[in-house]
Amino acid sequence: MTTDTQLLADELAIRALVERYGDAVMRFDGAAWADCWAENASWTLPGAPAVTGRDNILAAWQGAMAAFDFVGFFGNFGPIQIDGDTAKATLYQQETLIGKDGSKRRIIGRYEDEHVRQGTVWRFSSRNYAVLNVEEY
Repeated sequence: MTTDTQLLADELAIRALVERYGDAVMRFDGAAWADCWAENASWTLPGAPAVTGRDNILAAWQGAMAAFDFVGFFGNFGPIQIDGDTAKATLYQQETLIGKDGSKRRIIGRYEDEHVRQGTVWRFSSRNYAVLNVEEY
């Protein structure tokens, strides 16, 4: 039986995972970003097939990040549902993107995430992203 204390600790650990993820994005730190993912994870972005496996996910992310001089990544949680060593969560996020070409965009999106506890660490096992709004400025 899971205690309220354990559920709270797990929720805080999942929130910390997203904070580590956002920090790694803003620092362009591929190693720290990749460590947020389970080895066999999947990542789905709009209009693209799912990318599967931590190494493939990292390669796709590095390719995308190469186009930017700055990325600001900020998240706000919706519901988090924890079931033992797995969890599901919704994350609403806002990104500010400044491209190497000088373009500027603000994107608001939603991640539907699945998490897995590996030892004492929570990681993403799946992230499915939807764009909710885009503003060019």
